[in-house]
Amino acid sequence: MKMEIRPFDPRDAKAVVQLWTDCELVVPWNNPYSDIQRKIEVQPEMFLVAHSDGRIIATVMAGYDGHRGWINYLAVHPEHRRSGIGRRMMGEAERRLRAAGCPKINLQVRSTNAAVIKFYERIGFKTDDVVSLGKRLETDG
Repeated sequence: MKMEIRPFDPRDAKAVVQLWTDCELVVPWNNPYSDIQRKIEVQPEMFLVAHSDGRIIATVMAGYDGHRGWINYLAVHPEHRRSGIGRRMMGEAERRLRAAGCPKINLQVRSTNAAVIKFYERIGFKTDDVVSLGKRLETDG
């Protein structure tokens, strides 16, 4: 399968949200369109999509705050999982983060998502002995 990874284009929004929905990444407390809008205002070149045959089949949002890199919304369409696409998306995100001077990547996975945790372990991630805390500053409604 021929696949190209490129930065997100605003015309991709509907297909990206559908992919995230298909991958069960959309949750009631996060409006995916708001997440997209916020990302394209900050380091839009690190919001990547993969397309094949005119369809968006994968995404990853990366970001670098000057201290750590972060990964969000890694998604691979269920029909294309276990084909190396997730690894390729993470490789490109990592390449861009390294080019920005990023020394370490952090990400969060729901503790109940054992398959995704195993994926990240296979590509070199390790569980950090930390507690993740969050504070909502804006409600997506």
